[in-house]
Amino acid sequence: MILIVFLVFMNLNLLAKSYEKYAISRSFEEIDPCYDSITSQAKRCIPNFENVAFKKIPIVSSTCGSPPIKYCIQPNNFHQKSTIPRIHCSICDSKNEPFVPNAFHLTDLERTNQTCWVSAPVYEPYAISNLSITISFGKKYELTYISLEFCTQLKPDSLAIFKSMDHGKTWIPFQYYSSECQKVYNRPLRAKVTQSNEQEAICSDSHLISSKYNLNRIGFSTLDGRPSFHDFDKSPVLHDWVTATDIKIVFTRLLSPSLNKNLHHNLINESQYRNKNQRNKQSRELYSQINNLGYFYTAVSEVAIGGRCKCNGHASRCILNRDGKYQCDCKHNTAGIECERCLPFHYDRPWARGTTRDANECVACNCNNHSNQCRFNKELYLLSGRKSGGVCINCKHNTAGRFCHYCAQGYYRNFAYSMSDNKACQECSCHMIGSSGKVCNQNTGQCPCKVGVAGLKCDRCKKGFLQTNSAIIPCIGIFNLKFLNHLFFNFT
Repeated sequence: MILIVFLVFMNLNLLAKSYEKYAISRSFEEIDPCYDSITSQAKRCIPNFENVAFKKIPIVSSTCGSPPIKYCIQPNNFHQKSTIPRIHCSICDSKNEPFVPNAFHLTDLERTNQTCWVSAPVYEPYAISNLSITISFGKKYELTYISLEFCTQLKPDSLAIFKSMDHGKTWIPFQYYSSECQKVYNRPLRAKVTQSNEQEAICSDSHLISSKYNLNRIGFSTLDGRPSFHDFDKSPVLHDWVTATDIKIVFTRLLSPSLNKNLHHNLINESQYRNKNQRNKQSRELYSQINNLGYFYTAVSEVAIGGRCKCNGHASRCILNRDGKYQCDCKHNTAGIECERCLPFHYDRPWARGTTRDANECVACNCNNHSNQCRFNKELYLLSGRKSGGVCINCKHNTAGRFCHYCAQGYYRNFAYSMSDNKACQECSCHMIGSSGKVCNQNTGQCPCKVGVAGLKCDRCKKGFLQTNSAIIPCIGIFNLKFLNHLFFNFT
């Protein structure tokens, strides 16, 4: 009895779980963000905003630890009035795995205990170092911001952010930071962005301006200062600008030779300290502790990249495909990794990105059920007032025309069936001797008959005509026959 009760309970539990999965699946279908819940009309939909870098495995140019080396991290309370800055030092050893400050810490979003990636030592901090962090997303995303949080307030003097749109094959400048933009990157400082250069990376020194909000952080907004930002939906240039499959951050130069070393490492708001002498004393003390190491390094705590899976307004989520890669769960009769094209046979109007004004749903061609192939014709689309541009290809069931809407040569319309029926067009079947051609009237089916021949198929002689054995004159009139006979007998 107990066994029976147990088995019944297990079956009920399995049914409950199955129903829960079914209910979740049904709820997503019933509340599909890509369609209006009342009218079922298509509307623009986009995936949720996320930290694209979260749990991604970064590729770094170097990490300390081989050979073991001493590294020092500045405490987070450095900016507080009551504390005197002291550097906490540790040994970076690749053999001591749990304590290696490796690249995995860059995307783990650890807030309780600060974790860091520490680069290999740089013994010439004023020279070009090209330390780098590369993060791959696996597919295209539309990025809103990139944020770097450093383990110390010793932010690099010069760094560059690059993006790739082809999974790391080519790289495009995204943003530059430097105290000497012209010298390091051959770029003007804070160049003005206009509509003619909205895809141009600018160089800024804003990362060196200290405040209580960015003591150890550098933040880049991809659309900040771009003129077309307020009409983003209508700007293909900005759509392209924010799109990336990979991000690379290059720490070009750690220190600037032109800046005072004592103050360069401690860009701290003056209001947080009692007087200038105290601030300078603390700066000198901190620098002397760093300088005694004999080298410098880059130490980054977090890399956060905000954005959305790129689906061009035609999907509300990204899912794993059969290959284990992410792609958009496309709606609106679209297809592709980013819903960047229309489904086959849905070419009645051109593909377009979904906007808040128009979902731009792909529309199936009208081929009257006689073809599953079509192409788009721009000229016809414009002539129709931007309503229809589809042209059917390989019409079946003996049909022809742009919409497979009339019968092909040698066939006529059978009005007993609708034009969408596969019996809508019937073969002319004109008599090979009685007809003067194989093409009949497409509405009536009447074949073109020779003189003296009658019938829908031209398969009999008219009244007053007699059949002959001639393929050229299959029927001859009785009067003509008597006249010919009279001439023949009189001649003989």
